[in-house]
Amino acid sequence: MEEYLDTIKQIIADLHPELDDEDREGLVADGILDSYDIITIITQLADEFDAVITADKITPENFDSARAIAELVDEILND
Repeated sequence: MEEYLDTIKQIIADLHPELDDEDREGLVADGILDSYDIITIITQLADEFDAVITADKITPENFDSARAIAELVDEILND
């Protein structure tokens, strides 16, 4: 999972350069990531890691932090 984390943090930083905390939680709960951002992240995860995220995995909890996204990618690729 750690091998995905830096790339995911960079994806989030590219979307929201105003964020100063790479390890921030509450990205969805606090309204930082919107649906457009999540679709962009999903597309970039597919490009970077060949990770296909199905609709049932698109939940606020799975996208609420870089670590949560990395755990999701790890789960998908190692399932």
